[in-house]
Amino acid sequence: MVNFEVFGIQLLETIIYGVVGLLAMLICTFIVDLFVPYDFPKEIKEKNVAAGFIMAGIYIGVAIIIRTVIK
Repeated sequence: MVNFEVFGIQLLETIIYGVVGLLAMLICTFIVDLFVPYDFPKEIKEKNVAAGFIMAGIYIGVAIIIRTVIK
């Protein structure tokens, strides 16, 4: 049998962790933009692959940190 109360709590926790993770990624991206004198969005729009790799690395690094904290 499925316990819907436990399922609802777990679903709510998952949504909260997802929102917190996305906010952390946005905040970290903002911090990197402050300290690195490089316009990442402009370079990505101009098809600069290296800038895309850097941003992807930032997102992956933050995601690994968030995952470790949540576990």
